[in-house]
Amino acid sequence: MNRLASALLACGLAIGATAPLAAQDLTITNAHIVVGNGTVIERGSIVVRGGKIVSVAAGAPASTSGQVIDAKGMSAMAGFIDAHRHINTGPEEKAQMQRQLEAGYTTILSGGGPGDGNLTLRQHIETGVINGPRVIPSERLRLAGTTPEAGREAIRQMKAAGIDYTGEISLTPVPGPSAQELETLRAVLDEGKKVGVNVQVHAVSSPAMNAAVEMGIPLLVHLPNKDWVSKADAEKLAAAGTKILMTIGFGAPVIDVFAKDNSPRFRDGKPWPESIVDGVGGGVEAGYAMVNARTIFDAGGIIGYCTDTVYDALAGLEHELKSMNVVFSMQDMVKIMGPNTAAYLGMEDQLGTLEAGKLADIVLLDGNPLEGYWNWLKTKVTIKEGKVVVDVR
Repeated sequence: MNRLASALLACGLAIGATAPLAAQDLTITNAHIVVGNGTVIERGSIVVRGGKIVSVAAGAPASTSGQVIDAKGMSAMAGFIDAHRHINTGPEEKAQMQRQLEAGYTTILSGGGPGDGNLTLRQHIETGVINGPRVIPSERLRLAGTTPEAGREAIRQMKAAGIDYTGEISLTPVPGPSAQELETLRAVLDEGKKVGVNVQVHAVSSPAMNAAVEMGIPLLVHLPNKDWVSKADAEKLAAAGTKILMTIGFGAPVIDVFAKDNSPRFRDGKPWPESIVDGVGGGVEAGYAMVNARTIFDAGGIIGYCTDTVYDALAGLEHELKSMNVVFSMQDMVKIMGPNTAAYLGMEDQLGTLEAGKLADIVLLDGNPLEGYWNWLKTKVTIKEGKVVVDVR
């Protein structure tokens, strides 16, 4: 963890020596606006001042601000949020972060450190060394062999380094978490509440999910994909206010991403289904994840979006959207990817919808997203806090 403190110090020095990016003013006209709260404006305008949305309205704006973009009927949506993707600093970071923006992502919560590399990546983006989405760092923490006091100390060191999220803390899925895991996790959760670190748990079976919910864990990184979630368990999760991310395409095969050979592969590029991590067998994880997502959603659970990938951003987006479309409507998907995922991050007052007062994170799509998920793959302009960071019109 000492490396984390050093990275934070270096980050602070670099930011102190670099002038902050100027607030951005912008006006978008002639846009089909999918607000994200259920409202759709067939032909409207968005005005941005100082990086925040000041108005979203039908027709032309009363007055413009800054650069004017004529959308010419393209669809405007809130910038995409990936609440669990594995990212870090490194030699390929410039190209990788640019691809995230080109796919429409404006915010990413790191999938699990290492925290010092996350801090460095965030620094590179915030100081303008590279172009990229808003990065929220996290740090790894493993329960196996960790005592409760060691877990508490790890949380304190995360906070001291400026990291507000644990990575995915794994609970044994089958037959379920051990007493030792739960004892340490309870201490970690308690310390997190004291110092302000958000504890995320990887609970991919019903026994693990239920144990986390009963303990009061606020954030679950993935849906159960080892068994069916009952309606009663889904209702219990919803009543507890526990938020959960999907990775709904976890068990579904990826085709022609790692190699153009028309062969099904797991998300790490290895053969499907035999290489599925902790696989149940035969690829049934795909069915579990999709049906469980719908069960939790229908019970009123706050279910958000993530990819849990390291491969190409647009390919990962397409894989998740296709899998979501099996059990969700386009309207459902707008809610899941926008306000629900923003709520998972505790940023629902800043992200997830195109409303006055929120950060001006906007994508312009060459097509209507409510007509089909394929139009979500046609980002032409990406705007982050009012700044145009991608324009391929």
